[in-house]
Amino acid sequence: MKSSLAKEVNRIIVLIALSLVAALAVQNVWPLVVGLLGYIIWSTRQLFALYTWLIREEHTEPPDSVGLWGEFYTRLEHLFQQERRAQENLQGIILRAQQSVNALEDAVVLIDSHGYLEYWNHAAHRLMGLNEEKDLGQPLTNLIRHPRFTEYLSRGDFREPLEIPGPVDDNRILQFRITEFGVGDQLILARDVTRLHHLEEMRKDFVANVSHELKTPLTVLKGYLETLQDTVPEEQTRLRRALSQMANQSQRMEALVHDLLLLSRLESTNTDNTHQAVTVHGMLKRMRESALALAPDKHHEIVLEVPETARLVANPAELESAFGNLITNAVKYTPEGGHILIRWWQDDKGAHFSVSDDGIGIDPKHIPRLTERFYRPDNSRVTQTGGTGLGLAIVKHVLIRHGARLEIRSELGKGSVFTCHFPQERLVSKPTALAQ
Repeated sequence: MKSSLAKEVNRIIVLIALSLVAALAVQNVWPLVVGLLGYIIWSTRQLFALYTWLIREEHTEPPDSVGLWGEFYTRLEHLFQQERRAQENLQGIILRAQQSVNALEDAVVLIDSHGYLEYWNHAAHRLMGLNEEKDLGQPLTNLIRHPRFTEYLSRGDFREPLEIPGPVDDNRILQFRITEFGVGDQLILARDVTRLHHLEEMRKDFVANVSHELKTPLTVLKGYLETLQDTVPEEQTRLRRALSQMANQSQRMEALVHDLLLLSRLESTNTDNTHQAVTVHGMLKRMRESALALAPDKHHEIVLEVPETARLVANPAELESAFGNLITNAVKYTPEGGHILIRWWQDDKGAHFSVSDDGIGIDPKHIPRLTERFYRPDNSRVTQTGGTGLGLAIVKHVLIRHGARLEIRSELGKGSVFTCHFPQERLVSKPTALAQ
């Protein structure tokens, strides 16, 4: 490019020199004017040729030229070729991405910051009924009108997926997950979980039915065991020891059946929307007394830091079950002479209930699975505490039904802190019927 520029400058100098010589020869300035004007006209024609070439919709070969303009055309043509190759590569990548997305069994939908549809794959057409000819650019909530989906989208909290009947087929259950990217744009993934949903319903029905059927034989067994314990003579120690162990195991099984039925009810029934204000202080005070009586030989120090004005809009029975499980666990896993702190406080984020202890603690790697049914970090705890393994699962489902969440912090040998976080809307803001 530099050599072409130097040649062009030399050409202009030669043109000016020749025109000047001609002007001196004829004793007139016109040869110089004509030479310069000719160069300007030639350059202007080259400029118009360049403009005409650039505005053409279809690509053509560049105009023929010499000197600096010829070099300029060559460089532009080289840049255009690079751009075309880059566009072809990009189009190939986009085409492969679209083909791979269209090959997915799950629906993929893109919406902009205003909620308008920008793109979807073939599965979205099959599962959600989206039509490219009429739905592009439409608000997604106009096409998926389920109220729970609209609420889920507007709330903006996508940590948990949403399961609703499909807009095309009510018998098909779709699970929605939403990821935000860019500036307000959202990627929506929808998966057909109908089979998993049916399997989960079968599991719930099976557990509920089996638990219900076990109640009657357990009641009969307990009754006969109590009768035998009252009638067997004191001197038959081996028989009385066996009956005592049988009675303990039957009580444990009865507790397991009770927890299974409660968990089944929590999972299978709709959220209780009864607006009843629970007097949290009175409830926790009774629980503290029960906790002290649960293991009097351990001599625990149980401190209650709950304002007497504490109120929460909730289902009293469910709330008592959740709080009771957390306090009972603290008593079971805190050694003799340990300290347990029961707290309640409120702030701009809502209400918070926590149970802290200085017990044996839990390895942090187990914390994500603690709310699973029957999950135990250490099998030896089964024999030590005699629990059912369903307590934290019950706590989790009670909190979900109240729009709350459970936070667990623990360290081996240093104790644990279980905290329930309730949203602002659960706080009592006006006079309501009180549940003691």
